[in-house]
Amino acid sequence: MATDMQRLIGTSEDDDEEIEMDVKEEDDEDGDEEENGGDHGNASEMVGIDGGNGLVTAGGDNSFQQQQQFQEQVGTPGGSARRCRPLEEKERTKLRERRRRAITAKILAGLRRHGNYNLRVRADINDVIAALAREAGWVVLPDGTTFPPRSQKTPKLDLFFSTLQGQRPTGGNSAVVTPSSPVPSQPTPSASIRGVASGYRSSLEYNTCQTKGVFMPTPSPYDLSSSSRSQTSMVGDGELQRDNQPLVGSGSMDTVHEKQIIDLPCRLSERDLAGTPYVPVYVMLPLGVINIKCELVDPDGLLKQLKVLKSINVDGVTVNCWWGIVEAHAPQEYNWNGYKRLFQMVHELKLKLQVVMSFHECGGNFGDDVCIPLPHWVAEIGRTNPDIFFTDREGRHNPECLSWGVDKERVLRGRTALEVYFDFMRSFRVEFDEYFEDSFISMIEVGLGPCGELRYPSCPVKHGWRYPGVGEFQVIIFCYDQYMLKSLKKAAEARGHSIWDRGPDNAGTYNSQPHETGFFCDGGDYDGFYGRFFLNWYSKVLVDHGNGVLSLAKLAFEGSCIAAKLANIYWWYKTASHAAELTAGYYNPCNRDGYVAIMEMLKSNGVSLNIACADLNTLNQLEVFPKAFADPEGLVWQVLNAGWDLGLPVAGENALPCLNRVTYNKALDSAKPMNDPDGRHFSSFTYLRLSPLLMEQQNLREFERFVKRMHGEAVLDLQV
Repeated sequence: MATDMQRLIGTSEDDDEEIEMDVKEEDDEDGDEEENGGDHGNASEMVGIDGGNGLVTAGGDNSFQQQQQFQEQVGTPGGSARRCRPLEEKERTKLRERRRRAITAKILAGLRRHGNYNLRVRADINDVIAALAREAGWVVLPDGTTFPPRSQKTPKLDLFFSTLQGQRPTGGNSAVVTPSSPVPSQPTPSASIRGVASGYRSSLEYNTCQTKGVFMPTPSPYDLSSSSRSQTSMVGDGELQRDNQPLVGSGSMDTVHEKQIIDLPCRLSERDLAGTPYVPVYVMLPLGVINIKCELVDPDGLLKQLKVLKSINVDGVTVNCWWGIVEAHAPQEYNWNGYKRLFQMVHELKLKLQVVMSFHECGGNFGDDVCIPLPHWVAEIGRTNPDIFFTDREGRHNPECLSWGVDKERVLRGRTALEVYFDFMRSFRVEFDEYFEDSFISMIEVGLGPCGELRYPSCPVKHGWRYPGVGEFQVIIFCYDQYMLKSLKKAAEARGHSIWDRGPDNAGTYNSQPHETGFFCDGGDYDGFYGRFFLNWYSKVLVDHGNGVLSLAKLAFEGSCIAAKLANIYWWYKTASHAAELTAGYYNPCNRDGYVAIMEMLKSNGVSLNIACADLNTLNQLEVFPKAFADPEGLVWQVLNAGWDLGLPVAGENALPCLNRVTYNKALDSAKPMNDPDGRHFSSFTYLRLSPLLMEQQNLREFERFVKRMHGEAVLDLQV
């Protein structure tokens, strides 16, 4: 055990520098607190209780510190004044604390580097114990309570716990490690985490309205979050009552009833996907693989990574072709040099290629690590005519993409936006014609809005939006976008209500919540006569924009597979209005399926559907932000069924970085739905994205296992 710990503690010079910086930063904080009269004598030791949720307690030093505090507080009657400790004693305490933190930081760095433990930056010994317990197959509850499964012996973990407690391991069953204080019972969840919005008499009534007759999947067999929760039952008017008895009380294993833990899984449960349909797996290349000068960045390093991907049977890679790079300086002057070299490299390795026509800017959104603006000549036009961009209620223009209002307006040096997009796609098709002939380029995804998705830029981070704000409509009364307002005015006059030629003025701001607005609240204006008119027009303009661009893409890439991507606006999905979807252009309240019109448009153009968030779990979203009424799984299934019902091929991708088995299994369940009577599945899956972290040995081994299961191959370590 000592040898293993020494190996794990070993760190590199870079790790030591990071540790010293962390220790120095914490020492500076300590110094500031001591100057203000703070006292760190009662600080938790390396093995202690963190916020009352710890697992193991070291009591010797704490009792000494408490006695020392007591003596210091007896200086005057009532103990109101405290005797200041000598300067030397403070320095000794500070030095001991620095040494303790340095040792702890080295241990955690060694565990991350050599043990492949996913520990947070400010991890403590409780996180280490929980990670060791999960690896050994123990059950770790959300409150930190840890105990072994009934049918599994874990001598390695028993030895670790015994060493921490200064005891010799016994040959009997391991005792339960619990917090020193009783486990508090969980309060009954509020309405925000019950998944039932106000205005419905029961969960059944809401779900009936929400699912709109689509196929609902069987709950995932590996869902650890749901399995570790206490049982729930429906009572009364649809509220969920939770059994508040803790699974493990304070004390030992004697206080646990067998019936309380008999159903808890000891290990991750997985589906056997051997023999299932083959789903190709692509890996998205980094956003900055081609720089702003259209040059390939680090070709030697990229070649090594591509060879690794080829060795684990990845089908191909996906790359963004940026409008702001290729046509950067002048209209219809295209520079494809960097992409030529990249495509040749991929082709020589006999990998397939998916290409994204990116007509938006990169930078300013979550996950963007490079900045690629729109072409310079477009920005110059925008300085004199800012109405080519979307404009919010504050009059701020968003240069992330062009407004749909200029799709048919000749404001781009004599060309419309649709003509600009078509010329770009036609140039690509002519330049790389040879790669289309041998089906090396397997799919073209056409960008249709911000982040390449068919949606309005309703939640721009650069303008202050933060999750889970509802976002803003991009056409309102104070808007200066003359082209969009002209379209709205024309629609209002055709309806016979010219007063409706404006956007809603009670829809809140970017970070509002539905119940705070008069438009999105239960019974709000979104479901009134004007609200239905405006939302119909707003969503129709979005669909018309998608139809215009995709019809031209069909001409440019005749005979090739074309795809369009929809956004994963899953927050506020469990409310009646679906506010965040409405501002994004998806007219999808609880009493209307807003994705059917989009799917019909894709079907008419022979275009495939690409959806994200195939890896997200609804229960995890409720735990992280319970008041957002988020339901990514419900959204994915509604969109999947809307596309599959029309016979559309559907591709998927992950929304967040994906490196662990639980997240991979969630993506597999979305790609190959369990118990689907029609045997439907994704046409392909794109992994976001290639990085040095993915190339690490443990992460690469896990990814290779994921690729095999996507391909329908058998794996040896399947946990059934």
